Amino acid sequence: MPEVIFPGPEGRLEGRYHPQPAPDAPIAIILHPDPQYGGTMNNRVVYNLHYAFHRLGFTVLRFNFRGVGRSQGEYDQGLGELSDAASALDYLQAMNPNSKHCWVAGFSFGAWIGMQLLMRRPEITGFISVAPPANMYDFSFLAPCPSSGLIINGTADRVAPPKDTATLVGKLREQKGITITHEEIEGADHFFKDDEAHMKPMIEHVQAYVKRRLTEGSR
Repeated sequence: MPEVIFPGPEGRLEGRYHPQPAPDAPIAIILHPDPQYGGTMNNRVVYNLHYAFHRLGFTVLRFNFRGVGRSQGEYDQGLGELSDAASALDYLQAMNPNSKHCWVAGFSFGAWIGMQLLMRRPEITGFISVAPPANMYDFSFLAPCPSSGLIINGTADRVAPPKDTATLVGKLREQKGITITHEEIEGADHFFKDDEAHMKPMIEHVQAYVKRRLTEGSR
């Protein structure tokens, strides 16, 4: 999988780009957790999401936010990171001008950034939010939420408690014209540390959801 360097708002951004042979393959960007707590594009959840989308036929890009790895710039409380995500999507679209479907997936802090990106980019057709930290960040900007998506979290998440995630899901489900699917992984913590009991079923839910959406969209 090629390493790529592409232009961001504060200098170069470092990514991993995984294309498909089909020129009209759907595209997806994957967003990593909070850099202040060691989040990078090589986080286990991000890595597994990347390959989950690639197995479904997506051309996929994951990248390091500003100040992480070889990406230039400094942490910017989410504002600059949102601009980084927009630049990553620009790059991915420029490389794949014939793609008809565009998805964003994010984990934790990355889920918060991804859902903000939804509001900026109407071409995004679906989203995956893994363990969105609804207790730490304000998600009220999702009014209205512009596309349907999957929110998935663990029942033993102490970083982003399930009750806050359930409240977020409830608010989003009041909106018309979109469908918010919510899945919980029994016993999983914030990081889905147990590969077999937690990570594997989480990724399986993601793949089943995306596959269903793509099938519905092609009818």
